[in-house]
Amino acid sequence: MLYGQSPSWRLALRNSPRGGPRFYSTARTCSKSHPLSIRVLKPPDPSLRPRVSLPLKAPKFCLLSTSSSRWKDRGEDDPPEPIPVQEKSNNEATAEEGGTKQPAAGDAIQESKRAPSTTNLGPVSLASGNIDAKGGSEAGSGGEAGAGGGDSGKKGGRKVSIEKALQKPSVPEVYPQVMAIPIAKRPLFPGFYKAITIRDPNVSAAIQEMMKRGQPYVGAFLFKDETADKDVFDNIEDVHDVGVFAQITSAFPVHGEENSLTAVLYPHRRIKMSQLIPPNRTQEVTKETANTTVIDVDPPGGEVAKDTGGTEKKGDVVASFEENNTAQQEREISSYEPTSFLRKYAVSLVNVENLAEQRFDKKSPVIKAVTSEIVNVFKEVAALNPLFRDQITTFSMSQSAGNIMEEPGKLADFAAAVSAGEISELQDVLETMNLEERIGKALMVLKKELMNAQLQQKISKDVESKIQKRQREYWLMEQMKGIRRELGIESDGKDKLVEKFKEKADKLAMPEAIKKVFEEELNKLAHLEPAASEFNVTRNYLDWLTQIPWGQRSAENFGIKNAMTVLNEDHYGLKDVKDRILEFIAVGKLRGTVEGKILCFVGPPGVGKTSIGKSIARALNRQYYRFSVGGLTDVAEIKGHRRTYVGALPGRIIQALKKCQTENPLILIDEVDKIGRGHQGDPSSALLELLDPEQNNSFLDHYMDVPVDLSKVLFVCTANMTDTIPRPLLDRMEMIELSGYVADEKMAIAERYLAPAAKELSGLKNVDVALQKNAIEELIKSYCRESGVRNLKKQIEKVYRKSALKIIQDLGEDVLSEDKAMTKEGMVALEESKKDMTDVKETPSAIAKETTEVPRVGLNVPGSVHVNIGKENLKDYVGPPVFTSDRLYEKTPPGVAMGLAWTSMGGAALYVESILENALNASSRPGLERTGNLKNVMKESTVIAYSFAKSVMARMFPENKFFEKAKLHLHCPEGAVQKDGPSAGITMASSLLSLALDRALDPTIAMTGELTVTGKVLRIGGLREKTVAARRAGAKTIIFPSDNMSDWLELPENIKEGLEGHAASWYSDVFDLVFPNIDANQANKLWKAQLAKPEKEGEQAEDDD
Repeated sequence: MLYGQSPSWRLALRNSPRGGPRFYSTARTCSKSHPLSIRVLKPPDPSLRPRVSLPLKAPKFCLLSTSSSRWKDRGEDDPPEPIPVQEKSNNEATAEEGGTKQPAAGDAIQESKRAPSTTNLGPVSLASGNIDAKGGSEAGSGGEAGAGGGDSGKKGGRKVSIEKALQKPSVPEVYPQVMAIPIAKRPLFPGFYKAITIRDPNVSAAIQEMMKRGQPYVGAFLFKDETADKDVFDNIEDVHDVGVFAQITSAFPVHGEENSLTAVLYPHRRIKMSQLIPPNRTQEVTKETANTTVIDVDPPGGEVAKDTGGTEKKGDVVASFEENNTAQQEREISSYEPTSFLRKYAVSLVNVENLAEQRFDKKSPVIKAVTSEIVNVFKEVAALNPLFRDQITTFSMSQSAGNIMEEPGKLADFAAAVSAGEISELQDVLETMNLEERIGKALMVLKKELMNAQLQQKISKDVESKIQKRQREYWLMEQMKGIRRELGIESDGKDKLVEKFKEKADKLAMPEAIKKVFEEELNKLAHLEPAASEFNVTRNYLDWLTQIPWGQRSAENFGIKNAMTVLNEDHYGLKDVKDRILEFIAVGKLRGTVEGKILCFVGPPGVGKTSIGKSIARALNRQYYRFSVGGLTDVAEIKGHRRTYVGALPGRIIQALKKCQTENPLILIDEVDKIGRGHQGDPSSALLELLDPEQNNSFLDHYMDVPVDLSKVLFVCTANMTDTIPRPLLDRMEMIELSGYVADEKMAIAERYLAPAAKELSGLKNVDVALQKNAIEELIKSYCRESGVRNLKKQIEKVYRKSALKIIQDLGEDVLSEDKAMTKEGMVALEESKKDMTDVKETPSAIAKETTEVPRVGLNVPGSVHVNIGKENLKDYVGPPVFTSDRLYEKTPPGVAMGLAWTSMGGAALYVESILENALNASSRPGLERTGNLKNVMKESTVIAYSFAKSVMARMFPENKFFEKAKLHLHCPEGAVQKDGPSAGITMASSLLSLALDRALDPTIAMTGELTVTGKVLRIGGLREKTVAARRAGAKTIIFPSDNMSDWLELPENIKEGLEGHAASWYSDVFDLVFPNIDANQANKLWKAQLAKPEKEGEQAEDDD
């Protein structure tokens, strides 16, 4: 199509300012012999100022306007005028927007410079004419400039002198400095229009002023980065140095975008960039611009400006770039820098130089042969591609047969301009100034276009051969399949889906039962329509069925030394756990394989139960998967949902197999003692099948509905206590108890693991910050007395965080400034976030600009910094000590005994206190009050201890009537903590006897054991944790039941160090230890004075009798 005939061109020109000139495209001859002839528009008028065409007496052409139809009287050789940018009033803009019809997608020519395509090359390339040395045109037609849009003469526009109107406009041959506009996707070629969109307000304002000044010249350079989207550039390396010198023929605002322009460029010649003046230039850089061209401003023909000054309005610029050395010598030279006004805008200015085409021999056989081949390829492409046919036809009409062969350079540029080749290839054509090389490269680009057209035709023919009597919709679908098949990106259709499932199944060792189910479901899928609801259900089921690793196992490592190394690297102590893992590995080493086992680690928080599972997986070279069942109430999380439900999924075990892609992973089930129970079922009961070695070889998931072998899986469970685990489930697991750590173990863990990790986490890895050993001991003794090391880890991290803050405060912000930490992308994001004034609770619209992948980097602390943290200054980092003494009582009064208790947090010292509520006298009544948040079992223990204590006093000290008259109160401290269990029996009895005998117990004696009414001491649990608690509380003697002697002997020596253990079978053994060398006579005489009856009361009683 011809330039101006496209609806898109008409729309673009209709949206241009109403008062400005317009393009006119279709010309009708007035001759009778040619009722309709087509003319190609000349290149845009390169005039530096507007001019008004004089009406002719005998108009030769009938020009059709793009707005309302009207006749224009123009000369045959008058060039089109440049279109200045004019601001539209609101009323005009509204009227034009309301009356403009949106163009179709295929006719769009007014597109962004960021994504040009070949669709706009039709009108772009067809606007070319025969360009002379000045950039003028031999033939063309255009509109007339004026306030009336072509009717200025009728509406009384301004008058222009005949001399000024007859001036011949020209494009400056030398223009050493221009504003550079970067373009993307493809370069521009001389002689072919291009419409670009400018969104940078500075560039838009600069273009408007250029148009007003009559200097609409820019340099267009191609971005090296295809994804770049800017109107300016700061680095000369961002763009190719070879571009085009272009004239802005028209510019008009973009609808709906403020400060945006659509500009139409007409490239005149090739230029090369020599220097960049970036948009962020300073005033000094601008002043030091070296290559400024001085231009003489004179009226053409030597006329004086005052002759036309009366007829021109303010703002008109009359400039001539023609050299006139004689005139310059005869009169005073006025200097003028054409681009000086652009320096106030943040635009890219470049110094450029023209690239002259190398001389060539028109009679060269090589040039003639390549030119002929290009013409032949054009003919072949025109026969295959209708779009190219229109473009080539129009280009041929603008050239005579001789002109095409005589101007091979223009033919090469046209070939590159209309081809959709690689960007690098097109830029190479633009940069090549040797004509033989250029036409050769253009031929290569055109050949690729021919190959694409031939492939398109082949695909079309292949598809058409399959079409007989089918509907058009089916024909289109088959054509799409053919195209995708040639490109190798065939869509995921049903046939391909079936083939994909077959390929995946062939790689798996499915059992026969599973394979039969798979084939049935696959056959069902093949016969279902994709639109059916059952299709997606079957597809998802087959997807899961083929993602389970049937028969795929990871190669296990049964090296004993390797396992020891890995376990010791990650954990200190835990000898029982490590020995059990080594036993497991030894069996696998001898058998060559191991069946899945179910281990359960029970211990207080912070002792490494969860982390040991990951270490075991690493030692065995097994895949690791962890999920928690704490608070789980839905049995479907374990066994999956039925496929009939919408969004049904398999259970967590099947998901673990899919993720690990092996049949023998290590699956860690965390918090198994906190599993819940709801109306969706009992998950703990669902675990019975899962964790039973006799049943899990055919585990049945509700979703899969096929047996899955889990016998190769190593299950590891963790729990804080066993009381809440159902007995049948507990029976299926092998229990391994992890007790709390003593002080020396905590010290080793802190030095080896916790302190280095916390130091690196605080950014002090390479800084001289020393945490002394005595400081760690103080932390363990006065701040962290719990069984685990989690709280110790928090305190050590707090110490290093405080150290980091102190270092920054001492050095100051100048040494560790934010500018050094921020990356370049981070600085940009920070600047954007400063502009954001929205509330922090709302997500800003420009959040993408305010975020970046790596906003900042770490800073290096100078080597002169030294921080030493010892026991003396530890309080400056973690505050005052939490525990100020080892025991609750440094010296216990009568009635106080130290017992030992086991909790989910580990062992703890449990004191039992007994007091006498009222003064003893002969008339007082006995009683027992119990407090301390005691549960039922412990309440019964108090009753048993009270009864047994009375029996001891009656048997051993019959004259001591303390319990017959004493009203007692027994209390266990820490009333907020629930207490239960029978192991405090001997402690309560000792407390009551201590009060009755008025004798204080040794504060370093701790005891534990269940007591019967006959005085038998029974077995208790958690002796290890209780022993650790006794040592932590400063006890030196521990009394425990004789039945627990085996547990005592198994304790590590480091735990028993400093403790003297005594086993007791009867309470008499305990009595001898806590009340040594007691005087029976003195004990019998206690409380006699208080319990003696007064004499008067005694006589009154006799009288009453």
